[in-house]
Amino acid sequence: MFGKKKQAEEMVLREDGLTDYDVYVMTKSEKMFTIVVAAIALFAVGYVFYHSLILSALLALFAVKAPKIRTRQIIDKRKNQLSLQFKDMLYSLSSALSVGKSVETGIRDSLQDLQVIYPDPETDILVELGLILRGLGMNNTIEDMFGQFAERAHLEDIDNFVDIFVTCKRTGGDLIEVMRSTSNTIGDKIEVKQEIETMISGKKYEFNFLMILPVIMVLFLTLTSGDYMAPVFTTIVGRIAMTAAIAIFALAYVVGSKIMKINI
Repeated sequence: MFGKKKQAEEMVLREDGLTDYDVYVMTKSEKMFTIVVAAIALFAVGYVFYHSLILSALLALFAVKAPKIRTRQIIDKRKNQLSLQFKDMLYSLSSALSVGKSVETGIRDSLQDLQVIYPDPETDILVELGLILRGLGMNNTIEDMFGQFAERAHLEDIDNFVDIFVTCKRTGGDLIEVMRSTSNTIGDKIEVKQEIETMISGKKYEFNFLMILPVIMVLFLTLTSGDYMAPVFTTIVGRIAMTAAIAIFALAYVVGSKIMKINI
């Protein structure tokens, strides 16, 4: 619903006007849309479990938490994309250095290479490389520019690369060999993470299906065995049992989401 360019504008800017990838602020319309969708879903679930408009409406009030959850999802997704883009940049920069080009020239070449891979000019890595080149044109050091990028990206792989790069520049180490080794190591790590994500993608679909299965089962029993399910919706004990079921359902979602999130 919201394009990449609009999302880029919605990212919180620091005092220096640069994007902080660990922060995202929804627009009023996006926040309202998220709350409405979540409220409708929670109201529907509540009515299936309670058959009460009042209790369903009370459950729908938890939709106010939806923007916070959605915000975290957007941040995680964008940082994952930035990590993959950074891997491509490392490979391109390493190739440029291996043929004797300077770091500054290698960054320009990397920008041109990545523009072919990512045609959208608002792609994060393209924006960041452009900022680095502009900083170099204003007599800032390459170490400072990479350091600012790492500070805003909040990604371990980028932090590690910058630490190694700065150390190598200061000590006069073999930059080409260090770049090649670092890019291969970080690239392998990211590829392993991608492989794990691919392996568990099927499990994620199963997890999502299991999350809606209790709702489907209660709805099915209500439609096919109304008399049998009637006490659940009309007695206090039945309402308490349904509330406990929803609580377990929510707990299962939280635990399952944490299990599916694998950090390397």
